[in-house]
Amino acid sequence: MEGFDIHEILHRLPHRYPFLLVDRILHIEVNHALEAIKNVSMNEPFFMGHFPDFPVMPGVLIIESLAQAAAILAFVSEEKYGEHAAVYFAGIDKARFRKPVIPGDQLLLRAEVVRRKSAMWQMQTTALVNGSEVASALLMATLRERTA
Repeated sequence: MEGFDIHEILHRLPHRYPFLLVDRILHIEVNHALEAIKNVSMNEPFFMGHFPDFPVMPGVLIIESLAQAAAILAFVSEEKYGEHAAVYFAGIDKARFRKPVIPGDQLLLRAEVVRRKSAMWQMQTTALVNGSEVASALLMATLRERTA
C-alpha cells in the first residue's frame, strides 16, 4: 500500500499539535511494516527549553514519533474496530539513542511487526537521519475499541 498524507494521519491518530509527531507515511505493508517521516523544525515548542544554546530533540519524543508510526501500522492492519479503534502504548524494551536529532533533520521512522497475538502488537522500531540510525526500540501496544 502506498503511503498517505497528513489528512489520513489525522484521520487515524487522535494526536494534534504540538503532540502529533508524524508528518507523512511513505509506505505500508499491512500486518508487516511501515515507513514514515517526521520533519524536525526549529519551530517545535520543545526546543525553547531543550536546550536553548544547543537544540536537541528529546529522546522521549523520538520514541513517541516511533510509537505513533507503529500505531498507524496497527490501525491500518486491523479492521475489526474500524473508526472506533484506539491504540494504547503497553511497553518499551531495548531503547537506544545513538546520535542527537537537531532542527533541520528529517527522521525516517520504521516500524516492523515482530509478533502479534490477538490485540497485542510487538514492533521493532528504528529512527534514521540521512541513512544513519539515531534511535531504536522494541515497542508493545494493544489495539482496543474506543469506549469514550
